[in-house]
Amino acid sequence: MAQHDPAAAQHGRSVPRLHVIVGASPPADTLAMVDAALAGGAPCVQLRVKSVSDRDLHALAVAVVARCQHAGATCIINDRPDVALASGADGVHLGADDLPVAAVRELAGARLLVGGTARDPGTARNLAAAGADYLGVGPVYGTQTKDGLPTPFGPDGLAPVAASVDIPIIAIAGITVDRIAEVVAAGAHGVAVAGAVTDAADPIEATRALVAALAQHPATRSTARRHPATETHPATQTHPATQRQSATQSQPETQPASQPTSGRRR
Repeated sequence: MAQHDPAAAQHGRSVPRLHVIVGASPPADTLAMVDAALAGGAPCVQLRVKSVSDRDLHALAVAVVARCQHAGATCIINDRPDVALASGADGVHLGADDLPVAAVRELAGARLLVGGTARDPGTARNLAAAGADYLGVGPVYGTQTKDGLPTPFGPDGLAPVAASVDIPIIAIAGITVDRIAEVVAAGAHGVAVAGAVTDAADPIEATRALVAALAQHPATRSTARRHPATETHPATQTHPATQRQSATQSQPETQPASQPTSGRRR
C-alpha cells in the first residue's frame, strides 16, 4: 500500500478554516455562489452535488476548480475522488457511505487532501490512522440544509472527538457567526457552512463575517504531531495558489463570472 505523507498530501498548505459548501442550486447559480464566497474571502469551497450525470458533475467541478485557482483558494469535491482527480481539485471529502479513506489514499497518494466524516472518537481515530488529512465532525447543531442527519450533539459532543485525534477538525451543521467561538473552544480547527452563506441576503458579506469571526478565535489545538510541515493559518490569510500535477497545469483558466452584489442566487 502507498505510504501516506501528510505534509506532501497538503503540498505545504494547512487545511483551511472555512469551507463554504455549494452545489444545491443549478450550475449557473452554483457558480455565482462560488464567485460570491470567493469575493468574501472564503479560503475553501466544497462542491457537493447530487443526482447529476458524471459528465455534468465533471464540467461543473472544472469550472469551480478554475475559479478557486484564480482566487488562490482550495477546492474540495464531496464524495467523488475520481471527479476530484479528473478536475484537478485539491481534495475530496468522504462521507460514511463513500469509498474508505484508506482506499482513496491508495488511489490518490499525496495528490489530494482527503477528508473523512466522524461522529465519535473511535471512528475519528480509525480515519486518522487510515490517512485522513482532516475530519468533518457533526452535526453539531440542527440544520435544514441536509436531510436524514443524526441528532445534533453540540459542542459537548464535538469536544471528545476533537481530543481523540491530532488532525484538524472541521465542525459542520448549523454553524453561524455566533457559534464559532464555542466550536473553536471545543477543539474545532474550523467550520463548514452551507446555508449560512447560500441562504444569506448578501452571500459576500456573510462570508466576510465568518472569515472575520474565525480570525477573532484562532484555533488553539496544535496539529504539528500529525502534520509536521503544516501551520495553522487564520481564515483571513491568502492561501498559496493551488499546486497541480503537470497534466492539469495546461487546463485553461475560466475567468470569474460577475459577482452578485446582494441577494440570494438561486
